[in-house]
Amino acid sequence: MAHSYNICLDIGGTKVLGAIFDEKGEIIYRLKKKTKEGGDSTDNVEEVIISVVSEMIKESGIKKKEIHAIAAGAPGVIDQATGTVLFSPNLPWRNYDIRTPIEKKFEVPFYIGNDVNVGVLGEYKYGAAKGYHNVVGFFVGTGLGGGLILNDELYTGNKFKAAEYGHMILDPEGPLCGCGQRGCLEAFSAKKGMSSYVLQQASRGRESMLTDNIENGVFKSKMLKKALAAKDAVATEAVDRSCHYLAIATGNMINTFSPDIVVYGGGVIEAVGDIFLEKILAEVDRYCMPSIRSTVELKAAALGDDSILYGALSMIEEHDQQ
Repeated sequence: MAHSYNICLDIGGTKVLGAIFDEKGEIIYRLKKKTKEGGDSTDNVEEVIISVVSEMIKESGIKKKEIHAIAAGAPGVIDQATGTVLFSPNLPWRNYDIRTPIEKKFEVPFYIGNDVNVGVLGEYKYGAAKGYHNVVGFFVGTGLGGGLILNDELYTGNKFKAAEYGHMILDPEGPLCGCGQRGCLEAFSAKKGMSSYVLQQASRGRESMLTDNIENGVFKSKMLKKALAAKDAVATEAVDRSCHYLAIATGNMINTFSPDIVVYGGGVIEAVGDIFLEKILAEVDRYCMPSIRSTVELKAAALGDDSILYGALSMIEEHDQQ
């Protein structure tokens, strides 16, 4: 029998993660490749995607004709219907049709969606939110993304622009966010926000293990784990502040959507999820209606780094069923 494989990608600001899935939905091959630092041409990312896919085909020994489809999650506002990246904060794309060159090169369908939407879809199909119908997902990494499943459908809103609730404004006088607004959830709770807090405290002469580990405005998640284990006061405050605003945002989302479950994923949760969950759970009840809160579960994502890869697989499966 001829084999059929799917290739799934997680495209980040600094890396592309790739996996080959077999017919059973098992990962049989993985590859991680850095995108060139400061690459401000669209070609760079397109080249990296093509080279990752080509290398995986070659190294895994599967044949090009055995590939059924390719799918990816990438940061930004992405029109899933046309495979066009309308805007991406960390990548140099504007109204960029990524689908055509990839389909031309590999002669199979290519699907792409917002990375956090895709990650939440992965958790819904294969992870912590499996079997639930209404899911709110917060992905806490360098930035802060959201994804929503409502009545068993990924909710993408008008032109696939929905669920950018990393930019819900929690304090209009708050810290400046990369989006140009002040006091967004991302500006408090993402690694960018926590790093800004650490640097602000450093400028007041307070010491922290994280201060010297901030590169390009952010620290590495595993350094955060070390700092918390060492009871670093500034790192602990940064996390407390992050969780405080995540609790408020969670309460707002609970009141708005009455989800079955709220799932927390992303690099920070992957590194120190238990600490975050504990702190959010300790506070969230203050910010939502008890009668709505009573029917919501809060959980850490189960697939870790693979949420987006499994979500990309889910996109392929959904297209197959149409």
